[in-house]
Amino acid sequence: MVVGGELHSDEEARLFDDGSAQGDVWGINGYPADRGEGFLEFDSMINVRPSQHNPSRDVVDQQVRARIREVVSRLVTE
Repeated sequence: MVVGGELHSDEEARLFDDGSAQGDVWGINGYPADRGEGFLEFDSMINVRPSQHNPSRDVVDQQVRARIREVVSRLVTE
């Protein structure tokens, strides 16, 4: 996970440089002040992937969303 880049595409490039695969990289926005359901927003241009059945900026697959939530909850602590 990368945090703090100016653009999601900058963070995506860094993850690719570190060996991450395209299918494992998703763009999200985190809002730490909102620890509830609104903490994560699954909206990013890097998520537009028709070849992976994700035709929009939103992460549409609920299993992918659940996995993202798991990873973020492990890495983001108070």
